Amino acid sequence: MQERQTDRARYFRELATTSEKYFIPYLSAFVRIGSGMNVLEIGCGEGGNLLPFAERGCRVTGVDLASGKIDNARKFFAAEGQDGTFIASDIFKVKELETSFDLIICHDVLEHIGDKFRFMCDLGKYLRQGGIVFMAFPAWQMPFGGHQQICRSRFLSRLPFFHLLPKPLYRAVLKAGGEEEYRIRELLEIKDTRLSVEQFERLLQQKGKRTDASMDAIRPLEILDRRLWLINPHYEAKFGLKPRLLARPVAAVPSLRDFFTTSCFYILKCLSAEES
Repeated sequence: MQERQTDRARYFRELATTSEKYFIPYLSAFVRIGSGMNVLEIGCGEGGNLLPFAERGCRVTGVDLASGKIDNARKFFAAEGQDGTFIASDIFKVKELETSFDLIICHDVLEHIGDKFRFMCDLGKYLRQGGIVFMAFPAWQMPFGGHQQICRSRFLSRLPFFHLLPKPLYRAVLKAGGEEEYRIRELLEIKDTRLSVEQFERLLQQKGKRTDASMDAIRPLEILDRRLWLINPHYEAKFGLKPRLLARPVAAVPSLRDFFTTSCFYILKCLSAEES
């Protein structure tokens, strides 16, 4: 297992560095970031992504299912002298936050969710008029799309592409590598909830064409911008690698791009009633 998986303060700092250097400049082309802005991160972990927003005067809220990570977020923010609201909960149970945010961040979260359609349908409820969503996730077929970096085995945590093995063989390799059963279950669950560029964009199309009468209040989302990264911007803080976008000829080939896209960035906005 890589050190940053256990050193949460280090992971917090690395996320804050990436957010400051890459997320905020990217998002600034679509929304004004500063005092008076309300920012929500779903699956915030220890809150590292939110720190640079708080430092710019934004009101930040982080929600995560893991109470231990939320406790760390409060501690780390206090150490930085910054304010933030951190809630240990399923976001969709926190109804009082609906229609509150100018920006929602979902960074490396969607690939862990089973019912992605329901998640995407509910997401727009939390946006103010004119708000946007920043969605980022690793393409499943990329070298470490299975999150195998969390393996305890140093060899397996650095072994690319083996998450693409058939499920029984994947389990067998993890077991032979000495992984504990809870870790094997976690990695197999990620395999079950995997996400590719094509799956994500089909999900948005499906959501936009919903016909379920019970979902009339759902606000469809459309893509404002997409960036596919050959070298994930976060790899600079983690490994010292310079970020690089995927070349356009490769990005244009659906059967090829997922193997080379280490991170997918999307800016989404809610369609108006007339547009949907």
